[in-house]
Amino acid sequence: MKKVLIIDDAAFMRLAIRTALEKSGFQVAGEAANGMEGIQKFIELKPDIVTLDITMPEMSGLEALKAIIKFDANAKVVMVSAMGQEAMVRDAIMNGAKSFIVKPFKEEQVIKALNQILEM
Repeated sequence: MKKVLIIDDAAFMRLAIRTALEKSGFQVAGEAANGMEGIQKFIELKPDIVTLDITMPEMSGLEALKAIIKFDANAKVVMVSAMGQEAMVRDAIMNGAKSFIVKPFKEEQVIKALNQILEM
């Protein structure tokens, strides 16, 4: 079973992602409400894959992404954000994100993206 870390400041979004993942056989190893907490949980839990929001308090998702990739260059991170602007997507991918899902999303989009990345 693949372990996932969910990093998003919105509790309802963490719950929506958790629900979709657990229905599809993923194990949610942990959740974090901001980038700082997300980095700590990544180091502690060593998940197989991470879902990461961009706009969060304390530390943005892009800053957290850079820190996670610096810690583990092979980290598999999927950005999940309402911020679908081309520049944000490009910045996230250039800094190590494996994929980008725009909110609102369909559950099957998230599952498909995570499964594809885990097969890489």
